Amino acid sequence: MPNLPRHQGWSIARVVPLLAGSFVLISLILATTWSSWWLVFTGFVGANLLLYGTAGWCPASLLLRRLGLPSTAGCAVPRA
Repeated sequence: MPNLPRHQGWSIARVVPLLAGSFVLISLILATTWSSWWLVFTGFVGANLLLYGTAGWCPASLLLRRLGLPSTAGCAVPRA
């Protein structure tokens, strides 16, 4: 088994893409089963990811910071 880094806790840098990916998958499922208007939500999530990637913040990151999550996790420690 490869020597992968150990999980160092939840941070904004980890949670924002996790939330975005979850919202995209959910909205795609809703668009195929319910209404294609759910793709507007997918576009909104994509726009927020672009904002997060370029400016370093998005509405979700501001909320997560208020909830007390650190911006980044500590250095990854290789598993022994």
